Amino acid sequence: MSLDLLLGLQWGDEGKGKIVDAITPDYDIIARFQGGPNAGHTIEFDGYKHVLHTIPSGIFNKDSVNVIGNGVVIDPAIFLKEINGLKKFDLDLHGKLLISKRAHIILPTHKIIDATSEASKGKKKIGSTLKGIGPTYMDKTGRNGIRVGDIINSNWKNKYQILKEKHLDLISSFNQDVDLSLDLLENEFFEGIECIKSFNIIESENYLNESINNGKKILAEGAQGSLLDIDFGTYPFVTSSNTTSAGACSGLGVPPNKIKNIRGIFKAYTTRVGSGPFPTELFDSTGEKIREIGHEYGATTGRDRRCGWLDLVALKYSIQINGVTELNIMKSDVLSSIDKLYVCTSYNLNGEEINFFPYDINSNKIIPNYKEFKGWDDDITQIKNEDNLPDELISYINYIENFVKVPIKLISVGPDRNQTITRNR
Repeated sequence: MSLDLLLGLQWGDEGKGKIVDAITPDYDIIARFQGGPNAGHTIEFDGYKHVLHTIPSGIFNKDSVNVIGNGVVIDPAIFLKEINGLKKFDLDLHGKLLISKRAHIILPTHKIIDATSEASKGKKKIGSTLKGIGPTYMDKTGRNGIRVGDIINSNWKNKYQILKEKHLDLISSFNQDVDLSLDLLENEFFEGIECIKSFNIIESENYLNESINNGKKILAEGAQGSLLDIDFGTYPFVTSSNTTSAGACSGLGVPPNKIKNIRGIFKAYTTRVGSGPFPTELFDSTGEKIREIGHEYGATTGRDRRCGWLDLVALKYSIQINGVTELNIMKSDVLSSIDKLYVCTSYNLNGEEINFFPYDINSNKIIPNYKEFKGWDDDITQIKNEDNLPDELISYINYIENFVKVPIKLISVGPDRNQTITRNR
């Protein structure tokens, strides 16, 4: 009779999709609570590799129900592509996937606004994925948005046309040419709308609360990462929604007192896509090596991910604002064959050592202070038991655990769902 959360604790791309997929058999319902198709949750099993953008990562388990919550923004065109891509897996999609009436819809003009707005910023661009996410959330808070529940009504296209005209006026004000065809986008959009209408569109907040009351186990799945939270991330280089645990309550309509465990996911190092501060970023051959071994390229954009050492100051901050109760460390296998490893334990800011994540994280005067660790050469990707892991990795993990004061209960040693070690201590 409770709800667990699974959150990313860095700048996204921590491997949340893999863990959701791996632990889904323990839950009756998987519910996505925020974000849009700027998320890319990669899942690998039985030789397959699949990237989900909107659909919850529990969809491959035939016994679980998956809910797209009210806090999510949906691109109908991308949703349709996702559905078509899942057909080869012989899943009961229409029986196992439910969509909230309160979820907002990304319009074709939202994408064009995103592209023209970003182009107008020049060198000051924030690194948007250009999926129309930000403009959709702006219309949501501006009380102009179109929700999934609206498309059931026969006159919803009138509302669409009014908002489209408003958007076109805004687009013209940016005075930027972008390579996007509104006609093509609209064709894909309306085809996707029909696909959404073929699914079970529900009062998701009622469904989820009733499910909790009936003893169902629910896992709430977040997208992006805590350092991209609109309030607590590295603003303005953030996403447009609340990626933290508080966002699960508003993004699903469930009360805080129903939350039991909050599972935080982090990489054994740190990555970031797009612009914004990154104190521990590496610009040398080690950073390149981590990128190549870890295949650190955006699942949604294909862009190179910036790579750096693990930042424990930032990690502890994310744990604090989320109330994390347990941790999962991801991609520890990527660090194999690196002789010396470093973790950031504090910052120097304007000549003063600080051990907290500051408001002015964008300052270029932040200098990370590091602790050095000995690396390991072993290939750990086939190891199934913690006792067989290199001593150096165990020391690395134990130090992190003691620093942040939260237990690390799972170690990922590869991308496949089976390359996951549950700690026995």
